[in-house]
Amino acid sequence: MKRNRASRKDSTFTRPLKLCTQLALLGLGLGVIVGSTIRTIALQEKDSQLISLSWFSRNQISFPSIFKFEAINSQTREKKILKPNPSLRKTEISSLSQRWRKLASSERDLEASGFIIFLDDKRFAQLSPNTELPAASTIKIPILLVALKMIDKGQLNWNEKLELNKSVLGSGAGWMAYQPLGKFFPIHEVATEMIRVSDNTATNLLIQRIGGIQILNQQFNELGLYSTEVKNLLPDLEGTNTTSVKDLTRALAIVDGGEVLKPRTRDLFREVMGTSRTNQLLPGGLLRGLGIEKKEIDYQLLLKGYRVYNKTGDIGITYADAGLIQMPDTSRAVAGFIVKGPFNDPRSPELIRKMAAAMVPFLNGKSSKTIQD
Repeated sequence: MKRNRASRKDSTFTRPLKLCTQLALLGLGLGVIVGSTIRTIALQEKDSQLISLSWFSRNQISFPSIFKFEAINSQTREKKILKPNPSLRKTEISSLSQRWRKLASSERDLEASGFIIFLDDKRFAQLSPNTELPAASTIKIPILLVALKMIDKGQLNWNEKLELNKSVLGSGAGWMAYQPLGKFFPIHEVATEMIRVSDNTATNLLIQRIGGIQILNQQFNELGLYSTEVKNLLPDLEGTNTTSVKDLTRALAIVDGGEVLKPRTRDLFREVMGTSRTNQLLPGGLLRGLGIEKKEIDYQLLLKGYRVYNKTGDIGITYADAGLIQMPDTSRAVAGFIVKGPFNDPRSPELIRKMAAAMVPFLNGKSSKTIQD
């Protein structure tokens, strides 16, 4: 009887101990499995981002064609010819590139460049895409990108207030220049007005808060925007601030791909870009390519399933436009155009509309895949 009582007593103490041990081992096993799964997913996501960003890196963007491309050393500003990358030869939509060349050659006294890349399958078309040209107000696209990148790093706050001062006043587009000195504006209003009505004073105020022209150019360089440089505050009617259509489309592509901005600031970028009022060039050209010549361009494009997040530039000697294009099948492309010519020559904006219209047959997912280059 004593032995049975002792056995029952031992059992009373050992059963909970065994149960706790089994639960601990089970928890440890589940932790290892879950941890390994999360790590695998994270690595896969990281790899996909690196592939996306590296495809658009400086070493990969000199696509093969009849053109020779120039790389710009960000420190010395020296140029060197880049060799074509044979592995990308099959991705060019040659028929569209040739169409652009034909359109540009008909206006010999205009200097034109264009670039489009389809983000889903990496097809592209090009017309002198690395040529440095006056940026006009399209420089505000990478400025917005830099500001949002600094917000992600905690270096700026979206609701931080900036004081209007004499040094940032800029003529031309916008209304902030006519407000009392000393008035405060939150960064979200400054950034939005920079895009919505292309406010030059708002742009200068944001450049000042970023740290000035030198810091801004360093940020451009870090983003791989080697042809993009601010030399003077806006409006820069002399065209000293430069960019290329390759840089403009890169800025848009890396935002949409999620490699640079966090989800919230990426959404802010798209929301701000969606406020742009000027839509006569890239959006207007797309609508023309769809066979529609009407007002309410953005609305008419929406009826056809298109949405364009763009920013236009116009300083008389240069017209430019770049934007993210969302197609009816939800696929996306980024495109940019710059045309330099005689002051206020109507042929310059018209050439951009013609090149944008020429893209339309290739924007439809079904028809574009049947095209053989």
